[in-house]
Amino acid sequence: MTVSDLTVTDAREFQEKVKDVHRGYEELKTEVAKVIIGQEEVIELMLISMFTSSHSLLMGVPGLAKTLLVHTLADATSLTFHRVQFTPDMMPSDLIGTEVLQEDKSTGQRVFKFLEGPIFTNLMLADEINRTTPKTQAALLQCMQERQVSVGGQTHRLQPPFLVFATQNPIEQEGTYPLPEAQLDRFLFRIDVTYPNLRQEIDMVMNTTSRDQSEVQPVYTRERLVEHQSLVRQIPAGETVVNYAVSLVRATRPKIDGADAFTDENVRWGAGPRASQNLILAGKARALLDGRFAVEKEDIDALAQPILVHRIMPTFQAEAEGITAADIIRHYLDTLRI
Repeated sequence: MTVSDLTVTDAREFQEKVKDVHRGYEELKTEVAKVIIGQEEVIELMLISMFTSSHSLLMGVPGLAKTLLVHTLADATSLTFHRVQFTPDMMPSDLIGTEVLQEDKSTGQRVFKFLEGPIFTNLMLADEINRTTPKTQAALLQCMQERQVSVGGQTHRLQPPFLVFATQNPIEQEGTYPLPEAQLDRFLFRIDVTYPNLRQEIDMVMNTTSRDQSEVQPVYTRERLVEHQSLVRQIPAGETVVNYAVSLVRATRPKIDGADAFTDENVRWGAGPRASQNLILAGKARALLDGRFAVEKEDIDALAQPILVHRIMPTFQAEAEGITAADIIRHYLDTLRI
């Protein structure tokens, strides 16, 4: 479906909705900029993740305001927010909640009551997610994928929107539990948070050491965000763009029909079909936030790195030669012709 397939009235309503999303996007960026200096690309990717109702992994060394970024987004969107510091001794019940035995004072009967854990929120920051054991990581997996929690034979649904932004320190590896590929695949983006430039760092220091701190005002309600999230999937993507996205993902897979020598030599494991779906879905969100009515090839190119970088595993030979997953993706973007 394209905008031209709609009736005149429906097309006008659709155009007004797209304009409303674009206005909301600009208002969100303005509010976030009151607290966060720079990091425009990081903020854009986080907002795309939010509007697609997807989870993202923030990768960066300590002190780059990753926690502040997520908290500021929650403040600007009126979402409930919980920050969970993952540790090696953390149990699944510390995350999802537990059942406790309580006595009904009126009847004297003892019953089990479920006490919700911090996972019951709209926006959760899973800080240093690789610090906790695989058992607790696995408990988070059902929440991320199915938006529900199973405890004591009962299923408890999480209120939409439910979003997880997880952080990892790329330097410190001792005492960590790397996320399995199955869980990494649940993250829409791996967002690399880098150091600010000189001007940005000066502005940051000036702002954070002054007496007056800017307060973030909510510009979105939860209901408005859910409505705009549903609008993302209505943005059309032409077959040519879908063909390009799927071909880009398939190019990363070694030892299949059509795989070239570069892939067979440098890629141990390529991206799966979820990467193709995410490229198109994130492309729709990027177009919508930009006020456009269709996905373009440039959207796919802009989003390929953060979507594919944690889904491609270089071979041992490639790693020895200093070839990273980011280098492999750049090769495909430079050479793929559709």
